[in-house]
Amino acid sequence: MTGTLFILSAPSGAGKTSLAERLLAVDSGVVRSVSHTTRTPRPGEVDGRDYHFVSAEQFERMAAAGEFLEHATVHGNRYGTSQSWVADQLTEGRDVMLVIDVQGAAQVRRLMPDTVGIFVLPPSLAALQERLTRRGDAPELIAGRVDAARGEIAHVAEFDYVIINDNLDCAAQDMTSIVRCQRLKLSHQLAQHQDLINRFR
Repeated sequence: MTGTLFILSAPSGAGKTSLAERLLAVDSGVVRSVSHTTRTPRPGEVDGRDYHFVSAEQFERMAAAGEFLEHATVHGNRYGTSQSWVADQLTEGRDVMLVIDVQGAAQVRRLMPDTVGIFVLPPSLAALQERLTRRGDAPELIAGRVDAARGEIAHVAEFDYVIINDNLDCAAQDMTSIVRCQRLKLSHQLAQHQDLINRFR
């Protein structure tokens, strides 16, 4: 039985990283893909845990070698997902969560149409701006990210589920419910419990 590939996308500051962390804390059946990026680590970020921090030259070599399932430029930095790592996890039956932008999500859906897409919305653009300010982003970065959020939110109809992150606890419960719902689908249950189902026939 193969695992399910989940995509979690949202504008910067909408809470996708926090939601992914909440899910991973309560569901050992989900693993998060750690993206490669050319951006500078933020305070407290650890290489290999939050991201694989690489040089622009190393990133380009990996992209040219076809090592990424998807890659994109977001806010001037490159991000990419390891294709072999994702394939290995799914083959071993683990569910994989990709926390990526809408560009990367579109690339993955083209290659893997069974991917389950989740989009996180902030309750308002004003709330998004406030969260980015609390995070300590520079004013010019905040303005650019709020502007970019409008374009990212325009892609919401491309996703299967939408979570409005007005309250982190409620949004985390919604995330957990989506993952559990996918596991209860008939196709998944048939693959996992075929012997049990056959005994009732």
